[in-house]
Amino acid sequence: MPLKDTSEVGALLRQAGIDAQTAEAVMDIDGLMQKWRRRALRRELGHRALVDLKIGIDLAQFDVLVAIEGPEPEFGEVGGETMVATVAERLNIDPSRASRLVSEMVEQGFARRGVSQADARRTIIELSDRGWAVVRAVRAYKFLIMGDFLGEWDTAELAAFVPMLKRFGSWMDGIDPATEKYAAEIEQLAAGLAQAPKAEVA
Repeated sequence: MPLKDTSEVGALLRQAGIDAQTAEAVMDIDGLMQKWRRRALRRELGHRALVDLKIGIDLAQFDVLVAIEGPEPEFGEVGGETMVATVAERLNIDPSRASRLVSEMVEQGFARRGVSQADARRTIIELSDRGWAVVRAVRAYKFLIMGDFLGEWDTAELAAFVPMLKRFGSWMDGIDPATEKYAAEIEQLAAGLAQAPKAEVA
């Protein structure tokens, strides 16, 4: 029988050995993440920053500037030279789209092309002074807004929240081990779907 409500989901989680408190937290967090994802997709804060700062570029173009800079907290271990292929990889976009966006940023003076110090045949991409100024200004705008919100938290809350958020940010890394661990429960879900009524074709 397919799952119909959260009580059935809770029963499945308990059957899998996940306690009631953890199950409730999972469902609450999932709801919050779905809400957060919908707002994040609209990129409200980033769009507002570009408008209020009168920068004259769109979010896709700004993302390219950030990818050229390659901040460690966002992209992990970052070092060495940045090329168009690097930008494509960091933003998970097609190389041809990355090339077009990089060219736009170069033409508008936010970035510049250079020659690799490691291989003179290779072209690298760097931020211009104008590009650096834009990245710093947008980041400062975002930090002002977030800082205003977090400023209402006490020291203990911040000290607990940041490490826990970093820890939670890695939960997707455990997908493969978890699917192996709960193979029987996943098979049960698949069997329930197979028994569900077929959709009617108009």
